Amino acid sequence: MTLVESPKPSSVRRRRLVTEAVRAGIATDPVHGAVVPPTVLSSNFTFKRFGEKRRFDYARSGNPTRALLEETLARLEGGAGGVCVASGMAAATLVTQWLGPNRRVVAQHDIYGGCHRLFVTLKARGVLDVDFVDFTDELAWRRAIADGCALVWLETPSNPLLRVVDIAQIAETAHAAGAKVVVDNTFLSPANQQPIALGADLVVHSTTKSINGHSDVVGGAVIAADAEDAEALDWWCNCLGLSQSPADCAQITRGLRTLHARWRLHEENARAVAQLLEEHPAVARVHYPGLPSSPYHALATRQQSGYGAIVSCELVCTPALPGEDAVAALCEELQLFSLAESLGGVESLIAHPATMTHLSMTPEARAEAGIGESLVRLSVGIEATDDLLADLRRALDAVAERARPRARAAFAG
Repeated sequence: MTLVESPKPSSVRRRRLVTEAVRAGIATDPVHGAVVPPTVLSSNFTFKRFGEKRRFDYARSGNPTRALLEETLARLEGGAGGVCVASGMAAATLVTQWLGPNRRVVAQHDIYGGCHRLFVTLKARGVLDVDFVDFTDELAWRRAIADGCALVWLETPSNPLLRVVDIAQIAETAHAAGAKVVVDNTFLSPANQQPIALGADLVVHSTTKSINGHSDVVGGAVIAADAEDAEALDWWCNCLGLSQSPADCAQITRGLRTLHARWRLHEENARAVAQLLEEHPAVARVHYPGLPSSPYHALATRQQSGYGAIVSCELVCTPALPGEDAVAALCEELQLFSLAESLGGVESLIAHPATMTHLSMTPEARAEAGIGESLVRLSVGIEATDDLLADLRRALDAVAERARPRARAAFAG
């Protein structure tokens, strides 16, 4: 396995990561001296001569623009190599194909709904044996891994409840049992978390989200700690035709250059939003590892470089305004949080996981994962902090008022 640096990057390494993201491919054009690297859209490339191809021959197999993004992401994650694919779900699919059939996967029970659907479907078709486990229960995940598995799939913080699990501890246990570890790092990006340095074998991203950051392109990536795994992933990507278009890669590289700058504003706003939610009587519970009251605060502080831009909360339910009605009322009142799926863009969004991102899960699976009708997920953007807080406070006050006639006591104080 490739040697990596300390789990939590030093200030020097963090500065280097910022610089590498900004300078990716800058001033490397040998033909015209273009500052920003030209986007290479060609679908094919000439051979030097008969029987001697260049680095690239056909765009599905490789492309200079895609290679730049892959190499940059690998450096930022501390990996040996990476593959950029058409979407986050394409990244998850690539990992399952790389793993091979009839292998056992132990996955968190509260992962993104699309990944849950993929694993359930592959299990139903007899392709993989998948068990969903609560990874906040150490006895449960240790028992599940000890029973034998080929792959452990982690998502930390989890979507949408932002549960944080100990990557290093789980990776050590999984490796001792002969299993590989995958970490979905979409919520934090390499700006906030380095799973490979903590022992992960693969890192998965929906680059649609924070890495691109502008909600205008769909993409995914898989980064491998080991060069042999990276080569195998690249082979499967080419074989399956999952590779991302160069135009999309150029757009994601452009977004990646501002990741660290954007992320500072995202986090500043997310902390303020989480504090407001924690204090508001219309909110029953807040999920955000950056809050000292969070049961995951200490682990997140040790394992991460920041707490991210996603905040989830459960609204107070009353007979006058039950779960989904309270959520609908909040969405109607908000002006600066748009009702939409996805996350990590510069604009603030609100989503209702039970009817949106996790609708594909059965009601029983959602209940087991703790995804209830009153849960909302906020992707906090980079708008002015005071504007976001004012909008959210006004909307929550309106929801509380609508519930007040038959449930004054619920919002007392």
